[in-house]
Amino acid sequence: MRVYVGWDQRDAQALKVCCQSLMDHASVPVDIIPLTDFDLRKRGLFTRTYHTRHDPVTNTLQKIDDGDGKPFSTDFSFTRFAVPELENFGSDWVLFCDPDILWRADIAELWEQVEWDKSLCCVKHDFTPENTYKMDGVRQTRYFRKAWSSLMAIRPDRCRMMNRRALNTSRGAWLHSLTWAGSDEEIGGFSEEWNWLCGHSSPAIDPSVVHFTSGTPDMEGHDDEPYADEWRAVLNGHAAVNVA
Repeated sequence: MRVYVGWDQRDAQALKVCCQSLMDHASVPVDIIPLTDFDLRKRGLFTRTYHTRHDPVTNTLQKIDDGDGKPFSTDFSFTRFAVPELENFGSDWVLFCDPDILWRADIAELWEQVEWDKSLCCVKHDFTPENTYKMDGVRQTRYFRKAWSSLMAIRPDRCRMMNRRALNTSRGAWLHSLTWAGSDEEIGGFSEEWNWLCGHSSPAIDPSVVHFTSGTPDMEGHDDEPYADEWRAVLNGHAAVNVA
C-alpha cells in the first residue's frame, strides 16, 4: 500500500509523527513517500513559482502563488496534486495525506471504505474555518471543499486530467475542488473519523485520524489541542522511520 505524505520544511516533527503512527497501526506493508518540493522541481514535474510578502498582522512572510495571486500556507499545498502523474496514471489505488495528522487506527480499515468504482475517495467536510490565521502565523485560506484534499485515496488512471500542466497552471481553488476527478458522483466518501479536524469535527467522534488543521502540538499556542498528548508520545518514542 503506497502512501504519499505532504512535506514542508517547518514540519519535520509532524512528518515523523504521521509516518510513525501510520506504521505503528498498519497491519499491511506500507510504502511511505514524502512529497518534497525540491525533488519534484528537480524532476521537472513541479514548476509553480511564488513570491513572499510581509504580513504586518503577524510580522511573518506569507507565500503568494504567482499563478493566481493567492496566498498558500505550506510546501505541499500544490505538490499533492502531482500524485496521479507520479503513479504514471496507473490503476492501483494510492493515498495522499497531510503530515500534520496522527494515525490512531489501521490504514487497512480505511481501505475497506474505498468505493472501488470511484475516481477518488475522501472525507467530505463541510468546513469553513473561523480563524484568519493558522500554524505559525500563515493565512488561513477559504475555498470550496476545504480540507477534502488533505486525505484522499486516488485511482490515478481515472484522474488523467490532473497532469503536470494542470498542476502548474491551474488556480489553487480549482485544484483543491477535486473537480479534476470527474463529476460529483465520481468522488466517494470516507466517514469523518478518518479525517477528524481539530476544532471543527464533533468531539463525540472517536477519531481514527486526527488532523491538526491549525497547528501541531509542537507549535506555540497549540500544545493543548485534543490528542496532543498522544501526538507527543509518538514524537518522543524516537522510533526509526524510513521514509526514503
